[in-house]
Amino acid sequence: MSNQFLFWSKVELRRHQAVIFGELAPTKVLKNATYLNTARHCWTKANIWIYDNRIVYVGDNMPQETTGTEMVELDGKYVVPGYIEPHAHPFQLYNPQTLGDYASVRGTTTFICDNLKLFLSTPITKALSLMEDMNKLPYTYYWWCRFDSQSELLNEDALFSLSNMKKMLSSPYVIQGGELTSWPKVIQGDDNLLHYMRETRRAGKRVEGHLPGASEKTLTQMALLGVDCDHEAMTGEEAIMRLNLGLTTSLRYSSIRPDLRQILREMQEIGAAHFDRVIFTTDGSTPAFYEEGVTDTMISIALEEGIDPIDAYKMASYNIARYYGKEHILGMVAPGRVAHLNILDSVQHPNPEAVLAKGQWIKRDGKAVKESSSFPWNDYEMGPLDLNWDLTLKDFQFSSLAGIEMVNSVITKPYHISLNPTAEKLDDDHDECFFMLVDKKGKWRVNTLLKGFAASVSGFASSYSSTGDILLIGKSKRDMLAAFNRIKEMKGGIALVEDGSVVSEIKLPIAGGMSPLAVEELIKEEKKLTSELRKRGYAFEDPIYSLLFFSSTHLPYIRITQLGLYDVKKKVILFPSIMR
Repeated sequence: MSNQFLFWSKVELRRHQAVIFGELAPTKVLKNATYLNTARHCWTKANIWIYDNRIVYVGDNMPQETTGTEMVELDGKYVVPGYIEPHAHPFQLYNPQTLGDYASVRGTTTFICDNLKLFLSTPITKALSLMEDMNKLPYTYYWWCRFDSQSELLNEDALFSLSNMKKMLSSPYVIQGGELTSWPKVIQGDDNLLHYMRETRRAGKRVEGHLPGASEKTLTQMALLGVDCDHEAMTGEEAIMRLNLGLTTSLRYSSIRPDLRQILREMQEIGAAHFDRVIFTTDGSTPAFYEEGVTDTMISIALEEGIDPIDAYKMASYNIARYYGKEHILGMVAPGRVAHLNILDSVQHPNPEAVLAKGQWIKRDGKAVKESSSFPWNDYEMGPLDLNWDLTLKDFQFSSLAGIEMVNSVITKPYHISLNPTAEKLDDDHDECFFMLVDKKGKWRVNTLLKGFAASVSGFASSYSSTGDILLIGKSKRDMLAAFNRIKEMKGGIALVEDGSVVSEIKLPIAGGMSPLAVEELIKEEKKLTSELRKRGYAFEDPIYSLLFFSSTHLPYIRITQLGLYDVKKKVILFPSIMR
């Protein structure tokens, strides 16, 4: 199969046919397997023939030609389709390749990925090549097409131009538009975004909403304007309302919204009995949240809450494939599908004992058997971050204008600064810190104060942010500068500094926001960093998400952006960024 995995060549198709005729031996045969027959909504016993990376036969027969065929006896075992993650943000310290390596061992072998990082980090032609070349790995990658940056950028119009939209939407690897974080603009009459939505529909692709707390009236308007699915239901009632309006409903279980169990309970209490238009997502959780599992954890929760096992597995596979019009190649154990298969010792245990991805063994007898993949990020201009400029203490000048106060991990509101911001160091008897956003190219900066992040963080710097610019937080201007210099040495990363010494750090040399480490190792580093921040007063759910959303203008109320401090509700710059 060609690396695009969308179409097999005529030569390959004839080989698959020859296996059925007995002229070629299948690569593998899974004998006497009890498999999830999604077409009939039941469990069926059969032999499953695989040739290379494709299922070529499912039924009672055995192949005539078996020279070189690997025979695998599965009597008493269960086979389900590889799980699909329909809403991946694959740049949350990990990268798409390391996420694939980690999640596939737990049965998730297909990822439908956010492309925002690509828009912000690499030219459009490189991004399109990357999306194709990712599929040389054993996993399957599809992508979204973002319509905006979900922040306020200096070059927003150039990046998210109609020309770039059309190039993205013409790619066979892009299968949806969105997620539509700027839906209020659409409702208020922004025809530019509406045009992008219409272009997406014209290309035959889905539009993903982002509609937290939306009323029935708002959801109805968005359905009329072109939204197909939404993942922001926070109660069973909200999930049912989306279904009532004809939307596919994506139930979320993530590091900032771990409430799947309660939503499923409430849906069943209301009377939900059919889940054909319901799918699962972990919504780009940070590494440590995946320590206990990925999609398999969501299936386990569904089973524990009394969901029929067939429905539970379909919500993680077939329902997603069908929604995106890919059920002819994914989400089923049937001829013609990519050989993404999970082998279970019990229907009640969705973490598979063995995994096939594109016909390759990823896991056998409960252990990973494939070496970690690799990907040449430098070829796509997503290499180490080159901060070839300097910050000095002169850049750490603050005024008594409005500051930012954290309400939770991701929501921030304005507050009035009452302390003296000209001091070189702030006291630890309050939770206010100096706060800066600095252009990754060193051309501008935004200086303000941040309340609620932590009481005793001396110096903290991160090149991981929603725009790829540099965040600086701390009580001591000198330690903030030292933290910046450390991420400069690392060519991208996160550093916590105290009294001039590094307390904790995470190296992120891929485009300033991603690590090449295996997710297992990254989990250890993230947990250490989070522990050190908590010791210093960080009290919310997820500090990594806080870093990600400080600049995200789809959330209320005050954001620090490239244009300056931004009031989301009033849509005005409170004070602008300063050229250095």
